[in-house]
Amino acid sequence: MTTLLTVISSLLWWVLYSSMAALVFALIGWSVLRWTERCAVVFNRVYLASLLWAMLGMLLVIGAAAWEGHLHPPYGALLGSGLLRWLLVLDMLFGVVLFWRLVPRIDARRIRPGSACMAIAMIMAIGFGVATSLV
Repeated sequence: MTTLLTVISSLLWWVLYSSMAALVFALIGWSVLRWTERCAVVFNRVYLASLLWAMLGMLLVIGAAAWEGHLHPPYGALLGSGLLRWLLVLDMLFGVVLFWRLVPRIDARRIRPGSACMAIAMIMAIGFGVATSLV
């Protein structure tokens, strides 16, 4: 019973932390997409793509941390890991595909792949800036 409660609690915290990160990602991504597309984009779809991307990214980063054995601070060695770098590149590719496929413009056309790349790049740049200032 304890194991079941632990798993349920971990899943709830995973969704909660992912949704908090997704809100920040969606605000950044929405503003970048409005700027690059020169047209309004649907915010709730940006949030959905950000939520799926944050949940997948969190799984990848925690999996890399568990594989490398860096589950506890300091995380400087984890940021220098080659495995984490490759997984972050894969994560960015997943983010671009999710944004490109899930986010429509207000005129019901799909956003351009270049706009999705720019949004993901801005989110990752700001995220890395925050992450490296905290480490």
